[in-house]
Amino acid sequence: MRDSDFALFIETFGEATYKTPVSEADLAQWAEKLPPALLKYWREEGWAGFANGLLWMVNPDDYEDIKDAWLEQTPFASIDKFHVIARSAFGDLFLCGERTGRSVTIVCLNNEILALKNKLKPKPLQDQDFSIQSFFGSREPEDFDYKDVNGKLLFDRAVKKYGPLEPDEMYGFEPALVMGGSAELDNLRRLKLDPHLHILRQLDNPTLPFSHSDFDNLIK
Repeated sequence: MRDSDFALFIETFGEATYKTPVSEADLAQWAEKLPPALLKYWREEGWAGFANGLLWMVNPDDYEDIKDAWLEQTPFASIDKFHVIARSAFGDLFLCGERTGRSVTIVCLNNEILALKNKLKPKPLQDQDFSIQSFFGSREPEDFDYKDVNGKLLFDRAVKKYGPLEPDEMYGFEPALVMGGSAELDNLRRLKLDPHLHILRQLDNPTLPFSHSDFDNLIK
């Protein structure tokens, strides 16, 4: 039975438009690493795409290499062991830490890593459920969309122009924004997510949300 937060998420985003079941072996693999609420969602909903591919609840194993590439040589690697639990149509990666819960977001198109210091405090696994429930229960579709240069949302127009995404695809800009590309519909492409996010990471180092001294205090 869905909890109130995920029921609200479904009311807002609709039932999954893509779904693959999660095996008991996979659930057991993550039982001591990720919050119980997330594993409950996996068991009931599967790894799934919602709102025609706007948001995807994903298998962290499929994103370990990408996550490691983006966090490499950043202080986040010393704060917690993070895993990707969801991603957007535009390649935003939503991370959950084994000690901190749902706490870090990588906005790959903008080449930045986002986090709040008060979200990076260690807490017991059971106490991390709130970070998962609030992630799903408090969101609106535009939170996962991307705005063009005129401030207009792109997702629905991208689906109409380029077609809906497969589970291993994303919408990305060519040329990349970090290389001077413009956030316009005509510059969007349907791209394979894994190679494109690796390429974006190689173009430049991501900007970080805190100074190194702030990170030092978090690590202590």
